[in-house]
Amino acid sequence: MENEPEQVGYGRPPTATRFQKGQSGNPRGRPRKASGSDIPYDSLLGQMVTIREDGRQRRVTAAEAFLLHLTKKGLSGDSAAARASLAAIENARSRRGAEELQQIKIIWKGVSPGSVGCSIEPLGIATKLNRYSEVNARILLKPWIVQLALDRMQGGELSADDQMAVMKVTQKPEKVEWPSWWSMRAQCHQLSR
Repeated sequence: MENEPEQVGYGRPPTATRFQKGQSGNPRGRPRKASGSDIPYDSLLGQMVTIREDGRQRRVTAAEAFLLHLTKKGLSGDSAAARASLAAIENARSRRGAEELQQIKIIWKGVSPGSVGCSIEPLGIATKLNRYSEVNARILLKPWIVQLALDRMQGGELSADDQMAVMKVTQKPEKVEWPSWWSMRAQCHQLSR
């Protein structure tokens, strides 16, 4: 029986060419996917585009234009866009160093009374007064949010006019623990009356 010819055929390859035990049948493995087929997000988002703000044109990166558009939609009441833009801002802040964060300045532009109230009132950040008046509508910040903002500030970085403006938009300024460098503490009692 040992000298019988080996049966070779369908499902029975010759013994010499069979896979050896413990050895891969594909030693090189599956070839890698070509890197050229990936979407080039970095180069796409880094391209410069022209946007129009208040009738003026300016050039920004596509990533910045996308964030500006998302933030605009969020401020107009789109809660999903607001969450997405806040997440993107927090992500950018976490990637930046402390030096860059100190260089960021927030510029406030006038906002119509109905645009942000839908977000800040349910969050308990502020209260809207005269909500149905287009002329006299006001938003007053809750004391806790003013306190958090003051705690994040390292020193006296606000002028007397800016300090007064902050106190005027605080709902109950007497409940805020104004820092020692705050020169307008005496006016707090006059505003609360």
